[in-house]
Amino acid sequence: MNTFEETGTSILEHPQAQALLEDAIVSPDSVRGCAHRLTRFLQRYLPRFYRQEQRENATIVVEGLLSGLERKTCEPIAREHGVHRKPIQFFVGAGQWDDEAVLGELRQHVKEKLADEQAVLVVDGSAFPKKGSESCGVQRQWCGRLGKIENCQVGVFLCYAGAKGHAPLDRRLYLPEDWAQDAKRRQKCHVPEEVVFEEKWRIGLDLLDRCRGELPHGWVAGDDEFGRCSAFRGALRRRQECYVLDVPCNTLVRDLEGRRPPRKHVGPGRQREVPFVRVEAWAAKQPAGRWQRLVVRAGAKGPLVVEAMTTRVRAKDEQGRVGAEERLLVVRSVEKAPRLSYSLSHAGGPVPLAELVRVHGERHQVEQMLEEGKGEAGLDHYEVRSWRGWHHHMTLALVALWFLVLEKGQVGEKSSGRYGIADPGDLLASSA
Repeated sequence: MNTFEETGTSILEHPQAQALLEDAIVSPDSVRGCAHRLTRFLQRYLPRFYRQEQRENATIVVEGLLSGLERKTCEPIAREHGVHRKPIQFFVGAGQWDDEAVLGELRQHVKEKLADEQAVLVVDGSAFPKKGSESCGVQRQWCGRLGKIENCQVGVFLCYAGAKGHAPLDRRLYLPEDWAQDAKRRQKCHVPEEVVFEEKWRIGLDLLDRCRGELPHGWVAGDDEFGRCSAFRGALRRRQECYVLDVPCNTLVRDLEGRRPPRKHVGPGRQREVPFVRVEAWAAKQPAGRWQRLVVRAGAKGPLVVEAMTTRVRAKDEQGRVGAEERLLVVRSVEKAPRLSYSLSHAGGPVPLAELVRVHGERHQVEQMLEEGKGEAGLDHYEVRSWRGWHHHMTLALVALWFLVLEKGQVGEKSSGRYGIADPGDLLASSA
């Protein structure tokens, strides 16, 4: 007999299941203390709002974003708190309060709680599907959440990932070039005069410049939307920032550690250069012994293990020019159909492979945090159309998300399988 059904016992009687159930219990005292902790948490941020009614409205909105409402927009939040919707809608959509001051306070709070000299500043673009054409910056563009071109708004976010946890830091709405040049639409959505078209990588660089001096860190990470841009990587090198940035599989590189081809067909005393190849082709040709198996972090089903390798390269930029020396990092998942990712780094040779893999993994942790924030902190629950409204909403939602990060650390991430509860299949397998 090798299953619970054959032995007539319950999966809940398995020792591992019993330990997990005991660990998953959230005490009544923890739940009761949550409301008190939120009140105390908000006391730090409320002085950043100019007037008493703004402070009251901020409290209502943040509480609403953290509530169990199915739709966490202004009208349901106002109804839940027994107040009129219009003051709440005005507060979020057009209120005269300084969201930059609120975010400055958030970053200081993050520094006090999570400061880490080897932390990673993660730049991440996130899309918000939208209907119609009236919302600021909305148009048909790549929507990562849906995996296709769709009508959406896109925000660029900056987050912090350290040994003590993860946190949001900053945000800015991406304004497409057509929008930036359309005076009528700009006026209708109250886009400030100083806002001009910027590519997403330039927005990411602006966010980094605002935050990197405020928080200790050792790295910058981002997906291939940022990594494919040689100008972005060059700007980070000039700022003496170490980075691990994903690049597309068709990125052309020359392996500086590879063996040169024989000297035939070239002049005396000359050797042929190692040719440029796509990173996916380079990885496919590497011997099995070159891959190193590494543990990234603990996971819900046990340690997260990957295989990785690195080499010194020069990559070609968008115009075919050869760039500075960098390190190519290839990471491969350990499963029947392995998934590979490719990154370029400005880290020097002494930096171990395991550290590059750690930094690479932090980006995925941040992406998961933001995705959870869309449901749990109402990050994507908004109906504002103006430039100010979008930034006001995102500011309040990031504050709510930061509270959730702290709360999970206080109570423990014990409420669902996403936070460490094993899959029943693991228990069945262990009983064989």
